[in-house]
Amino acid sequence: MKMYRYFIALGLLLIATALVVGVQAQDGGQENPQGEPPTFLREYYDQWVASPHADAEAEAFIHWDEDGVVEVDCAKCHSTPGYVDYLGGDGSPAGTVEVAPPIGTVVNCDACHNPVAASLTNVTFPSGAEVVNLSDSTRCMICHQGRASGLSVENAITEAGLTDLNTVSADLRFINIHYYAAAATLYGSEAHAGYEFPGKSYQPRNNHVEEYDTCIECHSPHTLEVKITECAACHEDVESVEDLADVRMQGSMSDYDGDGDLEEGIKGELDTLKEMTYAAIQAYATNVAGTALVYDEHAYPYFFIDTNANGAVDEGEAAFPNAYNTWTGLLLQSAYNYQVTMKDPGGYVHNPKYHIELLYDTLEALNVAMGTGEGGVAAQVRNDPGHFDATGEPFRHWDEDGEVPGTCARCHTAGGLPVYLKNGVNIAAEPTASLECTTCHNVADFPAVYEVAEVTFPSGARASFEENDPNNLCISCHQGRESTVSVNRAITAAGVGDDEVTDKLTFRNVHYFAAGATWFGGEVQGAYQYEGKEYNGRNEHVRSFNTCNECHEQHQLTIQYDLCIDCHEDVEEPEDVLSIRMEDEDVDPVDYDGDGSTDEPIRDEIAAYQDALYAAIQAYATNTVGTGIVYDAHTHPYWYIDTNGDGVTDADEVNSDNRYATWTPNLLRAAYNYQYSVKDPGVFAHNPDYILQVLYDSLETIGGPDAVATFTRAPVKVAEDD
Repeated sequence: MKMYRYFIALGLLLIATALVVGVQAQDGGQENPQGEPPTFLREYYDQWVASPHADAEAEAFIHWDEDGVVEVDCAKCHSTPGYVDYLGGDGSPAGTVEVAPPIGTVVNCDACHNPVAASLTNVTFPSGAEVVNLSDSTRCMICHQGRASGLSVENAITEAGLTDLNTVSADLRFINIHYYAAAATLYGSEAHAGYEFPGKSYQPRNNHVEEYDTCIECHSPHTLEVKITECAACHEDVESVEDLADVRMQGSMSDYDGDGDLEEGIKGELDTLKEMTYAAIQAYATNVAGTALVYDEHAYPYFFIDTNANGAVDEGEAAFPNAYNTWTGLLLQSAYNYQVTMKDPGGYVHNPKYHIELLYDTLEALNVAMGTGEGGVAAQVRNDPGHFDATGEPFRHWDEDGEVPGTCARCHTAGGLPVYLKNGVNIAAEPTASLECTTCHNVADFPAVYEVAEVTFPSGARASFEENDPNNLCISCHQGRESTVSVNRAITAAGVGDDEVTDKLTFRNVHYFAAGATWFGGEVQGAYQYEGKEYNGRNEHVRSFNTCNECHEQHQLTIQYDLCIDCHEDVEEPEDVLSIRMEDEDVDPVDYDGDGSTDEPIRDEIAAYQDALYAAIQAYATNTVGTGIVYDAHTHPYWYIDTNGDGVTDADEVNSDNRYATWTPNLLRAAYNYQYSVKDPGVFAHNPDYILQVLYDSLETIGGPDAVATFTRAPVKVAEDD
């Protein structure tokens, strides 16, 4: 049988060769009189013949030998005629297999090397999601996508009529994604391979690096082997496929499994999460579903009754008659996700973050159902911080639109910053999973970062740490989108007096994390600076801790609190940074907020200013404008009409139709500065005196002298060279 399949494949190869030779002859080439295939084709044949696609004795190709034909539902990927039929290459409609093909073929050359396969650009996944404008790897993805999706699980639960996911249903049975669903893993939440829990956001397509980002860029299309020698160009310690298990990139430095080991490869993180999830599945099956369960990845249908309840697969248990049959909705969701992560052995490369999210959410859901505190995931980590959090709103905001506007692309797409640095402007771009290594690191001179001599802030002011300092990249985005200049421009355009109400003004939002503008203070006017007042400029911390990545780990963005202890003796944990208060030894400490304490953290002094300003804003809105106002830091446009006048932000008030629309210039200035102080949560470290100054001036302007009677304005520091 094996030789029979080989002869079929060789015959097809010789036919293809004859066609090639014939074309060469027509074009004036010399025909091979011996009829032997050209060397380049024989080379590919030799590669293919040793690959899994040509393994004529594999279960993937002999499973139907007793039946005499390959089942229609399986033929697409388990026989060459079935694959060609599915593509419509035999003249039949594309997208289905019409006729069960005979046994005897493997994945032959003509499965992929035919006109229809060569023209493929789109792939539809089992979820119904379609990915378009693809490369030659489309041919791989037709099969390596699995046969089920998270939607299959959801539909099964719906059809069973379950309203309580912890209720056993005789109508449920295990749903299997099938083997080697690498493409479904790669495309993550775009393909919906796993069961994605409601209310959660998941990693979309995993982007690697240019030229090594598709199936055939990482695998030989004929041997299917990983191009391991090319991996070594970036992964220095990779000399074999086994070494890939030890790879861990700077964008994945969270302790996902909570074991305290950040040196292990990302595969190690996944393996531990799988073990934890399987243990939780077994505990849930016993304690909630009422029947003990075991798993065998090599025996269909994989999950079986643990007849002696010892937690191990014993002889005779992994048999179809003993298939697990006490499914609840949650148990089905969990078992399916566990199987998804097991059936793509390369998942730790294809899309590890997606698998981590599926396992984390599964583990959490199981433990919640069993009453385990904090969902049993207190020590684990689901999402990456900031720049690499593919689940976060900064990168997922535009998914439905499919386009990130040019005004946002610089900081919210992986390629936006390089485009901006080259052209000084951005155009609309497709959403990306997150930022990538090549967002900051120059591809042409990797791993060097892009050089930025000086940065232009929204006010038009230019500043830099030093010329071409790498930290200038950080403040190219972390600078906000508004300034004193833009607020003044809006007020001038409205043409009204300071306390005159108008509907021509709208709130000006500085945007999130304008840390660079805070750091440079009055030099770049990120906050609103009142005319006739003086403000501190750049915050000079101390030598060696005076730029972004001297205080923050540059990939994880975490505060390097262990370095703070040299000067701040009480800093032993990350949260201790919040308690820091520095004072000039030659100057008496200042009680800025007038509460009688001069040793409270500077963060608390700022918080007192914020509370007072918010109260003053509300009082001014009610008494001067005549319309109450409330604030929600998490929902654009942030300021809303206080419809019931209770001073509290109620759920029904937070909607765009209820946005605050009756501004005066003074109200706008104060609201802008309040928002500015909230949207840079690190103001207490980035430039505390500057933020105290702008909050004080806002409070004084909107509340009058009495509002600041007990407050003290932070002194303006004189530059050393003045």
